[in-house]
Amino acid sequence: MTLLASLKRGGFEMQTHFSAVQLVDPAIRESESIIRKCVHCGFCTATCPTYVLLGDELDSPRGRIYLLKDMLENQREPTADVVKHIDRCLSCLSCTTTCPSGVDYMHLIDHGRAYIEQNYQRPVVERFYRALLAAVLPYQSRFRWALRLALLGKPFAGLMQRYTWTKPLAAMLALAPTQLPARVSAQSRTAPASKGRVLIQQGCAEPVLRPEYRRAAISLLNRAGYDVMFASGEGCCGALVQHMGKVADAKVAARRNVDAWMNEIKQRDVAAIIVTASGCGTTLKDYGHLLKDDPVYAEAAAKCASLARDINEFLMQIELPQAASERRAELSNLTVAYHAACSLQHGQAIGEQPKALLEKLGITVKVPVNAHLCCGSAGTYNIMQPELSGELAARKNSTLTALDADLVATTNIGCAVQMARVHAKPVVHVLELVDWATGGQRPERMDTH
Repeated sequence: MTLLASLKRGGFEMQTHFSAVQLVDPAIRESESIIRKCVHCGFCTATCPTYVLLGDELDSPRGRIYLLKDMLENQREPTADVVKHIDRCLSCLSCTTTCPSGVDYMHLIDHGRAYIEQNYQRPVVERFYRALLAAVLPYQSRFRWALRLALLGKPFAGLMQRYTWTKPLAAMLALAPTQLPARVSAQSRTAPASKGRVLIQQGCAEPVLRPEYRRAAISLLNRAGYDVMFASGEGCCGALVQHMGKVADAKVAARRNVDAWMNEIKQRDVAAIIVTASGCGTTLKDYGHLLKDDPVYAEAAAKCASLARDINEFLMQIELPQAASERRAELSNLTVAYHAACSLQHGQAIGEQPKALLEKLGITVKVPVNAHLCCGSAGTYNIMQPELSGELAARKNSTLTALDADLVATTNIGCAVQMARVHAKPVVHVLELVDWATGGQRPERMDTH
């Protein structure tokens, strides 16, 4: 039976034929259990952005599961065609939200990418760009210098767009800002009457591209009565390299961060590790799984993962400062289009909280049709898959534009940068609006856009 014929036979558990020797490997054992849960129902195809766009079964979660099963079960050397379909996956996890069988697609696709990274020799141009991204994006200082260089390269973006091997460079230049924003330092700040202590995850790209998110988080949490702390020695969460299949590098990043946070936690109780980039939050909350087989870090990683909270999630659990009276009229006249980040609605199963936060302040919130579909940012996807990313961004932009809102609010740096490229109205973080409404600084992009 052909692969495509097999895909259409829904309603039964997928059979696997891994050997006993293979199943000794914890990663293979986990993937086998995930694969067996798939019942071929096809519900995931309707919510998969790449399948909706391309109509190819092999660019659906169900098709990719078959490809991964065949590759892992037979220990095959990955082919260029298989790698193409796996690379096209956004890891948006919309399929996970849809799946009635509880297929853990995130950990399966992560394992497949790790297998490809170890067993497939990519073309030299791909290897160059992937190495460049892994060496630059996770490091704030390097990323800032790269953006300065990008200012020199922007005039040549059109020329680079003409050639296949320079298209990723053209995509990088298109995403780079025309002016670098001023830094906002990671300085701890105590509240006058403290209700508790929180750590703010520092991140890598967000503080460089949107430092105003950090400013708003510090301001808002302080006024809500929380001491805000930053852990020394913390770095990138590891999401970027993990999605490239570089699991060993992701574990190094996770261990470094766990060390940094545990040093703070041991000194004094921490109410939460606050994450303002939902893409990072999905990874932080998975640290317990990532390091589950590490005898030294497993327990501490699980502890840190249990403390990780998206900023919207945390704000819904605490008492917020009262809305500033002088801003109530403006808030009541404000219409916001809420763009739900995939990493929040699918990766963390947080759907209504950001919208509820804004509505609580008297803001009118509208949600676009097909809000479950990805905008095409997805970490480095908009660089490595620029054509598909561009089509996804255009589709998302059309649904947001149809709402005729005053601005767009989202919860993730990647989504904010992606949509700011194509949308006519300002794009801000939900927490900026909450901060402003309760006495903080007005979002700069509302005035400068």
